[in-house]
Amino acid sequence: MRRFLKIISILIVVYALYTGYSLWTYGEEKNIPDADAAIVLGAAQWNGEPSPVFKGRLKQAVELYKDDKVDYLIFTGGGSQEAAASEAEVGKEYAVKNGIPKEAILIEKHSLVTKENLINAKKVASSKGIDSYLLVSDQFHLKRAAGEAESQGMDVTGVPTQYSAYETLNTKVPFFLREWAYLMGYQITNLLP
Repeated sequence: MRRFLKIISILIVVYALYTGYSLWTYGEEKNIPDADAAIVLGAAQWNGEPSPVFKGRLKQAVELYKDDKVDYLIFTGGGSQEAAASEAEVGKEYAVKNGIPKEAILIEKHSLVTKENLINAKKVASSKGIDSYLLVSDQFHLKRAAGEAESQGMDVTGVPTQYSAYETLNTKVPFFLREWAYLMGYQITNLLP
């Protein structure tokens, strides 16, 4: 019995380390393919302005559009009743101010978590015949988000923003640890019936 527990413990440690490594390196040195649309996962907005985290994602999405990687930008994210606007509406306003035509922007403004962002974005996209996506977020969030999108039957490639607000070890490590735990929880719960 002790030998069995030792083997199980070793497997758990190896799994955790592998998951952490795959999360830390996800999206590095990857050619970005063309797609129908880029989905920008919501982050906080502050009084109608994008938070630094959200602004980094928005800036990356605007670049993708201007580089002809996508035909549409889909902004996701709801807001509280007290909020000046939803995250999606703030994203749209930012994109328009940065030269993106309104007809190239779709929004879903009701979701509060990543899974809802993706489900609702897919519904909004279906009206335009969109079936391939670039998923824009911060690097450590993307692996889990891409897994969520694939579980919804979406053809998706994760694109980590090059303008992340998580630049120093003091900001990266807590974000990484949180996403590492979320990723392992997501993977384990999806194995269970």
